[in-house]
Amino acid sequence: MSEIKVENVSLEYPIFGVGKRNFKQTLLSISTGGLIQGSKDTLTIKALNNLNLHFTKGDRVGILGHNGAGKTSLLKALAGIYIPQKGKITVTGKVSALFSPKLGIDQESTGYENIRIRGVILGMTERQIAEHIDEIAEFTDLGDFLNMPVRTYSSGMATRLAFAVVTAIEPDILVVDEGIGAGDKQFLKKAKARLQALYDKTNILVMSSHNVNIVRELCNRVVVLEHGQVKIQGGLEVLDDFEELKKDFKQIEAASSTYDGGDDSGDDE
Repeated sequence: MSEIKVENVSLEYPIFGVGKRNFKQTLLSISTGGLIQGSKDTLTIKALNNLNLHFTKGDRVGILGHNGAGKTSLLKALAGIYIPQKGKITVTGKVSALFSPKLGIDQESTGYENIRIRGVILGMTERQIAEHIDEIAEFTDLGDFLNMPVRTYSSGMATRLAFAVVTAIEPDILVVDEGIGAGDKQFLKKAKARLQALYDKTNILVMSSHNVNIVRELCNRVVVLEHGQVKIQGGLEVLDDFEELKKDFKQIEAASSTYDGGDDSGDDE
């Protein structure tokens, strides 16, 4: 059985050493629309705030919201990368996450060596890696370059290698950041088909997105976050409400980008 329970979960980021002069720049750099607490020198960003969710087998969940609403924070918490300060996340089933595909690639190792390294990082056994290695190699279209160090690859080639490995897994639960890249344009169509096959095989899919059309195409449930809390959730009919909420979200994002942290008289912009 595959299941995700998120019970009263809160996640905070402490930001230290923030002076008045760079307060605004700090907010912009972390791209947050979360709740901001603390003094001018120490900030706490509440990315998730008393969040409650429940997903079961067959759920294809699209996570929507303004920039900094908590979408990526939620995905990383589900993947076990972030540990909430409050509440509990219970996951039944094997979880795999697709964030930056280049994460964990060793520049000095060959393509084949990186296939094995990435496979281990993703939780594959040596036997599973051996079973998939030929298929992964063929999918990359890198040929003899797989015997060369990754530092000799172009950016697109390195992305294709990482993407091929990370999408060779067959998890019970798949957590996806829509921003995952797939390399050059010629590779894109092939990559989309591979992702679709992976989505179809997983028991639960949770993906963040800014694109309503992608959510409508791939998902059967929608969760809209605002300041780390559930604003609305339900079936695809929620997408109609989300279109209206976009107006409010633009105001939230604009406020985050212009907030100056209080009285900064005497400080330069």
